[in-house]
Amino acid sequence: MRTSLLAPGAAAALVLALAGCAGADAAGSADDGGTEWPESITMSLVPSVEGENLAEALDPLTTYLSEGLGVEVEGVVANDYTATVEALGADQSQVIITDAGSLYQATERYGAELILRDVRFGATSYAAVAYTNDPDTYCEDEPMLATYEASGIELSYCNGLEEAGAAAIGQGPAAAATFGDLAGAKVALQAATSPAGYQYPVVLMREAGLDTDADITQVPVEGNNNAVLAVANGDAEVGFAYWDARTTVVEEVPDIADKAVAFAYTEMIPNGGVAVTDSLPDDLVAELTTLMDDYADSSPEAADVMFELVGLSDWTAETADDEIARYGEVLEQFAG
Repeated sequence: MRTSLLAPGAAAALVLALAGCAGADAAGSADDGGTEWPESITMSLVPSVEGENLAEALDPLTTYLSEGLGVEVEGVVANDYTATVEALGADQSQVIITDAGSLYQATERYGAELILRDVRFGATSYAAVAYTNDPDTYCEDEPMLATYEASGIELSYCNGLEEAGAAAIGQGPAAAATFGDLAGAKVALQAATSPAGYQYPVVLMREAGLDTDADITQVPVEGNNNAVLAVANGDAEVGFAYWDARTTVVEEVPDIADKAVAFAYTEMIPNGGVAVTDSLPDDLVAELTTLMDDYADSSPEAADVMFELVGLSDWTAETADDEIARYGEVLEQFAG
């Protein structure tokens, strides 16, 4: 198998390339006599890790896909998610593993087909959370504790977001009407490219009638952990981050459940996934989809590879295209 390490993220591209290989059979054509398969396929992705040993770390995945498809796989590295879309549009990559916004762009601009969605901790989507250090203002009831099962930590919620003493589910939208109460507040917001830290919350504030440039005081922060810390430290009375980013600051702020209460959820934000160019034969795409869908369960090593390299616990063929389409609508509000 040949691997092209063209950028610091080359290992990521490698994963994609491997998956692409899945399309061709050993003879270079479909077994059922359908459209001829390409001799090789290139995949592009942005890895979750960096380092010199990425190619070695990816070997279990590349071997699995190569053996299952019987074709050579070539990999290229994308420096960012936008680059994966452009690579597909230029036919430099036929398969991309990318974020939700790039999946939308690939399907809209280049007719790509969404074949798999990323699964993290059993979910293909997540809510942005509104956190506050002023529950008297934003909570209609007393904050209560529920368990965030991914880490076993008890965290605080109000407005009926979760059931007291139960496992938190993080299902939005919930208590969205409270976004209209933010007029005059100091609000910690992340970069305008952040779905959970900016885009989805800003859309809800606007839908509640707020001018987010004039009616709130924006407190710029970098990263979900800093959005939570801004609330915990009193730099902002409200902040937004993914569900549940409070777990990232527990060591720094052991009493984070007291200092940052979750009082609202946005609608669900989709995870990324895998898309393929429309030029690949249908039977190749079907086999590639099955192989990648089954990979995480193929061995304990496979599950480790997925989590360590691309931050996933699985892929699923339940693509929920409507969530990606909705994300596209949200993105359009921030275009240009």
